[in-house]
Amino acid sequence: MGITERSKKRVQLWKRAVVHFALCFVMGFFTGFAPTDHLSPRPVESPQQVAADVNRSLIAETPIVAMAAAPARPKEHTENSRFISEKEEQKEEEKEPKLTPRRFIIIVTPTSTKNKFKSVLLRRLANTIRLVPQPLLWIVVEAKTESNGVSEALRKTGIMYRHLVFKENFTDTEAEMDHQRNIALKHIEQHKLSGIVHFAGLSNVYDLGFFDQLREIEVFGTWPMALLAANREKVIIEGPVCDSSQVIGWHLKKMKNQTDPRPPIHISSFAFNSSILWDPERWGRTSSLQSSSQNSIKFVKEVVLEDETKLKGIPPEDCSKIMLWSLRFHAAGGATTTKHQINQ
Repeated sequence: MGITERSKKRVQLWKRAVVHFALCFVMGFFTGFAPTDHLSPRPVESPQQVAADVNRSLIAETPIVAMAAAPARPKEHTENSRFISEKEEQKEEEKEPKLTPRRFIIIVTPTSTKNKFKSVLLRRLANTIRLVPQPLLWIVVEAKTESNGVSEALRKTGIMYRHLVFKENFTDTEAEMDHQRNIALKHIEQHKLSGIVHFAGLSNVYDLGFFDQLREIEVFGTWPMALLAANREKVIIEGPVCDSSQVIGWHLKKMKNQTDPRPPIHISSFAFNSSILWDPERWGRTSSLQSSSQNSIKFVKEVVLEDETKLKGIPPEDCSKIMLWSLRFHAAGGATTTKHQINQ
């Protein structure tokens, strides 16, 4: 029994060997007929090349993945997003300051030859005007003299100015001052200087907010002003009485002619658009300075008082507010300046 079992095991081992040999022979036989290109060894790639290939594949696949991953937005959501973006743009536009150009101011200042404080008052007024935002033009008129004091003072102010001189001699202060104002108005008319004209006397004292109100005038504007005297304990108010910005009356001193329906108006208590001098049709008028035989300043005063409905009281919210004062100064020897010197 032992010999028979050993012989059976040997036969099985030989069978397995023969089968294994036959399989290897068959595989080798058929392998000889296969192409040899794909069996050639591939070059070994560096880690950098492998990383670059991976990156390129990711870049190429990213848009597709993103498009596939992004969910479709409903129509209502899209419209709401557009509405929100438009609203945000409107808010940004509202936050941006809207720049509006300032109206041009033309300040006319005559200088009396009889005013001994002329140089001091001129520098004081210049310090005020220098604080007013541009655009602004200061026209200063004086009699021709050998001294260059006024010219030098104006050059040092840093203000845009025009210095006008005249040769005529006057004994009447009122006539001299009106002559100087006429010179300034003719200069404005000749050069078509478009702006709001205000006659500023050397003795005037201003609230700086006054000049902001001047720029709001379209055609004519008026305001109350206070007349002060150093040797008197009282203040005289001249100018309009208003209901808001509407002129309904006037603060008056004793009138010379009680039958005169037009009240006298202080030269510094009104302003006007300069185009009225050469373009009256723009403001609904048929006459102009050129067609009038009157002098310029008289023409302007009559035009201003011609129709009170066109006058705008300033400040518009409270026309009774005083923003301009005119001071009286003592001259040498204790005498005060004249009425006409105050009204310059």
